[in-house]
Amino acid sequence: MKKLLALLAATTALAGAASAQGITEFRIGILGGENAQDRMTSHECFRLMVETELGVPVKLFTPADYDGVIQGLLGGTIDFGWLGASAYAKTYLTDPNAVDVVLTKQNTDGTTGYYSIGFARRDSGITSLADARGKVFAFADPNSTSGYLVPAAELSESLGKLDAYFSEVRMSGGHEQSIVGVNNGTFAAAVAWADGLGDWADGYNSGAFRKAADAGLIDMNNLVEIWRSRLIPEGPIVLRRALPQDVKDKVTKLVADLHETDKACAYNVAAGAALDFVPVTHEDYLGIIAARRLQEGM
Repeated sequence: MKKLLALLAATTALAGAASAQGITEFRIGILGGENAQDRMTSHECFRLMVETELGVPVKLFTPADYDGVIQGLLGGTIDFGWLGASAYAKTYLTDPNAVDVVLTKQNTDGTTGYYSIGFARRDSGITSLADARGKVFAFADPNSTSGYLVPAAELSESLGKLDAYFSEVRMSGGHEQSIVGVNNGTFAAAVAWADGLGDWADGYNSGAFRKAADAGLIDMNNLVEIWRSRLIPEGPIVLRRALPQDVKDKVTKLVADLHETDKACAYNVAAGAALDFVPVTHEDYLGIIAARRLQEGM
């Protein structure tokens, strides 16, 4: 926290005329991955907190897919978002000056990473990727790190062409849709994100499984883990660069202090149990940016 405050002090000193500018509203974009109403409900506490701090109306936006938040940040209609690393990479590659990276989630064990988890229904008989061969497999969203970029690369490396290995490869639209889709039999197997800490029966400590379990959408005992990726860098919380510096400082501090000021709200925003939100830099995502650039043939 001392490091964060020092960084804020340094950037504020350089803000100059920008800090004198005003804003009339502040807009928070929430990535897809669960239904819109649940996203609105889980972030309402944070919306109210930001509104009180800034003294202007604060609105929540829940686009249907990841690209909605990305385009909002690029176009200036969204001011704040917690992006996955791949979504940040796309934002940066489209416009390197669109957003500032400020914080990321720190897990309960002090790490700042998570996993793409392959899973299936327990009663399907699928306990490995080999068992899922010739069946329908789902990714989440083309702009998702753990729901597409990383698992597609790692699985292609080990399994070959995925549309040949599986009978069909689909995009579910989000992590929640993948989890519900496997649970109800639409997909034989899929991937979703989790910190990999705690108990599978709870949906791990944080991530898409935890959110779905907490919402009562699934019983984790009906699902089984069949694959796990390498550790993925946790995605960054970003703010639109054109915002006044004092606005960026205030919102950054609110998030950085959230686990100390309102643990229940922090649980909602962090998608489960976490230790803190800690500083992160653009350089932490150079590997993902390179992978995204390669994927898009840039």
